[in-house]
Amino acid sequence: MEDRDYMALALSLAERGVGWASPNPMVGAVIVKDGRIIGQGWHERCGQPHAERNALAACTESPQGATMYVTLEPCCHYGRQPPCTQAILDAGIRRVVVGSGDPNPLVAGKGLALLREAGVEVAEHVLEEECVKLNEVFFHYIRTKRPYVVMKYAMTLDGKIAAHTGDSKWITGEEARAHVQQLRHRYTGIMVGVGTVLADDPLLTCRIPGGRSPARIICDTQLRTPLTAQVVVTARETPTLLATCCADPKKREAYEAAGCQVLIGPEQYGHVDLNWLMEELGRREIDSILLEGGGTLNWAALEQGIVQKVLAYIAPKLAGGRDAKTPVEGAGIDRMAQAVRLEHSIVTQIGADFLIESEVLPDVHRDR
Repeated sequence: MEDRDYMALALSLAERGVGWASPNPMVGAVIVKDGRIIGQGWHERCGQPHAERNALAACTESPQGATMYVTLEPCCHYGRQPPCTQAILDAGIRRVVVGSGDPNPLVAGKGLALLREAGVEVAEHVLEEECVKLNEVFFHYIRTKRPYVVMKYAMTLDGKIAAHTGDSKWITGEEARAHVQQLRHRYTGIMVGVGTVLADDPLLTCRIPGGRSPARIICDTQLRTPLTAQVVVTARETPTLLATCCADPKKREAYEAAGCQVLIGPEQYGHVDLNWLMEELGRREIDSILLEGGGTLNWAALEQGIVQKVLAYIAPKLAGGRDAKTPVEGAGIDRMAQAVRLEHSIVTQIGADFLIESEVLPDVHRDR
């Protein structure tokens, strides 16, 4: 096996931390000595030992003189855990192979420099693209202090998210809906508008046994969410945040008594300022959001430039209906040249449906 093979194994280990490691990165580590794997580990949960220390603890023999493969640059500072660079040096690791650097200003090359200064051989950029992709959420969050926002919707092949009557169960098949549950486990927050709550009364939890449910964020400009809504009555079980422009203390107190957190902020275009909300959620260590809103909220999110990725589940069905709802509504653009542009699209078939995954180009703040 070569460096790339061992790094691929480290990547597969890192993925086991999905949903649990955030707001820390997902990291995997493999220790090899004389051509034999003697230890491996991953960052299992935020607040618990990092991948490097887990791999060292799992060693079947002394790691003295061994090579460590790690998907992300080892940390060199004290945070929730002590620095991994010191553990590597104490163990007598001779060579460290790294997938990607760590953009955290507390690390950002300092970890590798420290290892080199201590005489450890360091190799970089092995499967770097794959390692960066794995931690796209962490990289965005650590650089911007704002959540990585993924807009997700399901639609028919003619672009409808419901029949003209409003019925939407179900557009996609069981396999696609199960995939969405994996997304709810992966991302730390899920956001909808009050219109979705009023129309569907969703629970917005992860239905995977043993999975982690995201914090629920409801954009509710005037605090119209019913106190009987599922997201409110279960707020003590799953965190629920109501983002509003309504400062009425009596209204706020009723939600807070039910266990909700009420975030009062400024307006933008007649609704909650989403850029303000992203700053606020980032401070609360919500590093990622699955946006499952309707067309109005989706347009507002695109218009205010908070979306990094779009996931469109497309069912091979035709619904018709001149007034049937579509994934993105709002005012829309005036000229096609103003359209939000997407790139790096990947198409995957899931059951009978198709998932198109695209990244939003960073110039979403286009000339209007």
